[in-house]
Amino acid sequence: MSLSIWLGALEQGLLWGAMVLGVYMTFRVLNYPDLTIDGTFTLGAAVAARMILAGYDPWAVLLVALLSGAGAGLVTGLLHTQLKVAPLLSGILTMIGLYSINLRILGQANLSLLRVDTIFTWAKGLTAVAPFGPALLGLLLILLVLVLLYLFLQTELGMALRATGDNEQMVKSLGTNTGTMKLVGLAIGNGLVAFSGALVGQYQGFADVGMGIGMIVAGLASVIIGEALVGTTTLVRALLAAVVGSIIYRAVISLVLQLGLPPTDLKLLTSLIVVVALSLPLARERLGLRSQRLRSDHGARVEERYQDF
Repeated sequence: MSLSIWLGALEQGLLWGAMVLGVYMTFRVLNYPDLTIDGTFTLGAAVAARMILAGYDPWAVLLVALLSGAGAGLVTGLLHTQLKVAPLLSGILTMIGLYSINLRILGQANLSLLRVDTIFTWAKGLTAVAPFGPALLGLLLILLVLVLLYLFLQTELGMALRATGDNEQMVKSLGTNTGTMKLVGLAIGNGLVAFSGALVGQYQGFADVGMGIGMIVAGLASVIIGEALVGTTTLVRALLAAVVGSIIYRAVISLVLQLGLPPTDLKLLTSLIVVVALSLPLARERLGLRSQRLRSDHGARVEERYQDF
């Protein structure tokens, strides 16, 4: 594979990294199976494309996209906390509603950004670092997200949010409103997903009403792969694992496409990657138990020989 293909996989992994961090926030930190993500990813791209075509600054639209995604997350949270809708169903309802909203924002099935300036137009114009401008920009943005997310999760509010995901009943007994914690977590998670959608839309040069389909599976695959390789012993490692998993996932997709897999089979490949990633912890556990058993058997044989002697 050429350098440009690996570089493209790195760029995509970094830009999708914010989406994976959003999945991490809802599924891992909050322990909430949120399917809103498929809709909020497209929402971020649609808002960014529509505003850029209307003449707004490409950097400013990133913030608007983030806020729009946070609003969608709040809707999911309110359905669950106020109307007592099941977590899975609340995400599905919001995701379905967002399809029509996204289509209304776009005005058509897709919008092209190929003839307008985006943040990547500026990045590609940096001749001093060409052709690494988009990758460096993606790295700076994901580092900013990582630092802000880490600092937030270290605050009292962030600790309460993490505790809600770990043991909701205990947090309730301490007098903390777990409903509020869920709203905060869902808003942050979906805000990050929409932020990633706005970045990807500008990077690809278009926003499409169906571009968010399957994002939740891709996000979960990235989280699981990263956790299996990097680990989750500390908060820093857990956050880095999400980004590393995103990069590896995109690299695997690029590699398989180069080997001749039809693009129509990508969803099947994604499902297989998730299955393999889910089986890694079990495989490691079984291998650990087997090696421990072998060491025990070896020790027993050595002891028997010593006794015979």
